[in-house]
Amino acid sequence: MRRLLPLLLLAALPVWAQTEPQPLPAIPPPPPGMEAFDAALEPQVTIVKSEKDSREEFRIKGKLYMIKVTPSVGKPYYLVDRQGDGNFIEADIAPNPVRPPMWVIHSW
Repeated sequence: MRRLLPLLLLAALPVWAQTEPQPLPAIPPPPPGMEAFDAALEPQVTIVKSEKDSREEFRIKGKLYMIKVTPSVGKPYYLVDRQGDGNFIEADIAPNPVRPPMWVIHSW
């Protein structure tokens, strides 16, 4: 055991002797086909302001899919087109919304 400890210290000596940090390896290029960024997938946001509220309209490829309404008094809410048919319903888009389970246990 006494002979093993000096050997371990000798083996770790080159690691302790390094004073200069090693450079990081170069960033590899993206995979083929991923070089160009598709700006059409980036949402386009249009802000419409009025006296009562302000609306932020979110579009992808020109199609309106979500509206954020911020009233002058009160908290903002979202209208979302979930099926893509133009019918907007109010959605609760919060970081961690509390949703109680709503399973049907028994019906008759």
